[in-house]
Amino acid sequence: MSTHRAAVIHWQGLCYRWPGQAHDCLNLAEFTLAAGERVFLHGPSGSGKSTLLSLVSGVLAARSGRLSVLGHDLTQLSPRQRDHFRVDHIGFIFQQFNLIPYLSVLDNVLLPLRFSKTRRQAAGSDARAEAARLLGRLDLDASLYARPATALSVGQQQRVAAARALIGKPALVIADEPTSALDAERQQRFIDLLLQECQANGSALLFVSHDMRLADHFDRLLHLPALNRATGDAR
Repeated sequence: MSTHRAAVIHWQGLCYRWPGQAHDCLNLAEFTLAAGERVFLHGPSGSGKSTLLSLVSGVLAARSGRLSVLGHDLTQLSPRQRDHFRVDHIGFIFQQFNLIPYLSVLDNVLLPLRFSKTRRQAAGSDARAEAARLLGRLDLDASLYARPATALSVGQQQRVAAARALIGKPALVIADEPTSALDAERQQRFIDLLLQECQANGSALLFVSHDMRLADHFDRLLHLPALNRATGDAR
């Protein structure tokens, strides 16, 4: 599948070592995620899943190897350049949400558009309406939009984080355990929405979860421990 479409992510000989450690915690040979492809990444706690997502999104810098995202070699970019690249092209649903507590629900969703002209243009002429559309599809009532994000339940905050990641049609969506705080019914609706939005936008999706019941929704499964040749602590 991935050989017939442009590569969104490609790594080769990708290594990372935590500062002060003697051994690499990640040592990955080669992998390609194609445009529009949906990959389910799994592995036990401490196997390096979140570390890998931080490398792919440019939060961390690889020790060695090649890591190309949307044709840009992240290993050659400065931290500032990686930050700009991430906000323009990557929608990240963080495991801890990373919502801004003093901003309203709606303003949290709109936050990427403040920093990215690329995503601001992609969101269309009425960005607030687009934010409200995403929140509505995620089953959040309009009466909540003006409230501070921290006034919401954990499950509601998780859905706000998802809307923020999707706004502006990023080419790559990364989701780190995005359904962990949702009940079974909302979990299914969330997965359906995420896949539909990614398909409509042509976004590739790298999805991390411990819940193997969700794996059938994806094009490929990636078991990180089977790929990782490192011996160090992956955290």
